[in-house]
Amino acid sequence: MNTVEPGTPCWADLATPGLADAKRFYPQLFGWTGRVSPEPEAGGYTVFLKDGRSVAGAGPPGTPDQVPIWSTYVATDDADLVATRVEAAGGQVVVTPFDVFDQGRMAVLADRAGAVFSVWQPMAMSGAEVFNVPGAMCWNELVTPDPEGAKEFYALVFGWQPEEQPVGPVTYTGWRCGARVVAGMMPPLEELPADLPAYWSVYFAVEDADATAARAAELGGTILVPPRDIPAGRTAALRDPQGALFSITALS
Repeated sequence: MNTVEPGTPCWADLATPGLADAKRFYPQLFGWTGRVSPEPEAGGYTVFLKDGRSVAGAGPPGTPDQVPIWSTYVATDDADLVATRVEAAGGQVVVTPFDVFDQGRMAVLADRAGAVFSVWQPMAMSGAEVFNVPGAMCWNELVTPDPEGAKEFYALVFGWQPEEQPVGPVTYTGWRCGARVVAGMMPPLEELPADLPAYWSVYFAVEDADATAARAAELGGTILVPPRDIPAGRTAALRDPQGALFSITALS
């Protein structure tokens, strides 16, 4: 079992009312295969595999009115302690910690600006089995109108240290956890809807950002921010046919 260091994003999953459609769209886009959870209580939760190794998941929404959303999970060795820290730091516990069968313990949380994320305390499942290759998660990024509040909040919750990195006109922040920068933060782009609250964006690596963006549109998705070059590679922001936001990067 590959263990992911506490404080590091370890998993991403999609909560969507259009689970059947997601199981069509993403495998055609990323070459994934799906493995459906046998437990009836899992509601058809599907683990997506790339070359036989787990990369992400998809399941039904937690509440009937939940919009389709990709969630970032941060590894922890104590989900209950993180939930306590989130409340103390001015965030919100959306779903209190609970066990997912024998797989792990998780909680759904929100920061002060309302960006929702989850934590994962591994048991039988440590998270994704592969990262940073085409079809696997390669980056997680907080998009928020309140970077100063976020710096304080995530330092208290995960011990993350912000590192400013000027990228063109905007200030980009890397989140350092120990020896590694594990995630990023940026202010919202002009192209995004102004009423979009703070959110965590999940990036998947691809061979070719332009071809993948075009393919997503062919399959019924939307290109939200067309492919453009950034220091990490060529990236685009997309929505799936149900409206869930995700990003892709052809790593340079």
